[in-house]
Amino acid sequence: MSGGGGVGGGADVVDLELDRAHSARMYDYFLGGITNFPADREAAGRAMAAFPSILVAARSNRSFVHRSTRHLAQMGIGQFLDIGTGIPTSPNLHEVAQAANPRARVVYTDNDPIVLAHARALLRSHPEGGTAYMQADVTDPASLLDHRVLRAELDFERPIALSLNALLHFVTDRDGAHGIVERLKNALPSGSVLTISHVTPDFDPEGIARLTTIYESAGTPGQARTLDEIAAFFDGWDLLEPGLTPILRWRPDPDEPHSNVTDAEAALYAGVARKP
Repeated sequence: MSGGGGVGGGADVVDLELDRAHSARMYDYFLGGITNFPADREAAGRAMAAFPSILVAARSNRSFVHRSTRHLAQMGIGQFLDIGTGIPTSPNLHEVAQAANPRARVVYTDNDPIVLAHARALLRSHPEGGTAYMQADVTDPASLLDHRVLRAELDFERPIALSLNALLHFVTDRDGAHGIVERLKNALPSGSVLTISHVTPDFDPEGIARLTTIYESAGTPGQARTLDEIAAFFDGWDLLEPGLTPILRWRPDPDEPHSNVTDAEAALYAGVARKP
């Protein structure tokens, strides 16, 4: 996961690397989006062959993002930092948050320069709230936390919801994943919350191993983690009910079409925790 440059003043040239698959554009393809290219679709096709339920997993993750964001906004959380935003697909996180709390402020960040090209869709805020986008890389948490956009948009004296959804399985132990998350957690004030969804091998180890190999061959190293390994990201914070669970079991919405989906097909754990 490498960072990229920004676009400013019409003078910068940004290499979108369209000849290489990118996890954000593959995810867009799994969700039925149109911001993906032949390299992404080719890699996505290999991923689907290796793990046929990956479409179910992607859509289960998106449903969790909506449920958890809505729940936090209804709890009174008014600030959100979404790292690993991905390509905009409505309803985006700010739309869900602001439907419950019109004053909610959301900062999005991603390291894929093509997300920057589509960031206008992330900036259509409710007039009472606000949204902003910045390009940054989670593997450089110091630069991310010091970014001028983040510091201008969010008040670090009040609780912030940190969303690391479908992100950390692209941050390996070699990258120092747990240390990165601790650095982000330590920067947030008491009452903040951490939301994580993460691929796991616990239900289908062979299928997830095949999937990880496909992503690595496409240039995106990954690491699925067990329940205990994911739980370690929440160390020191208090998990909200129902705890760290298979993603379909986290406050399920009876209106969602998941009645026939198994935990093995979704292949993700999800949880939300609050800082004491």
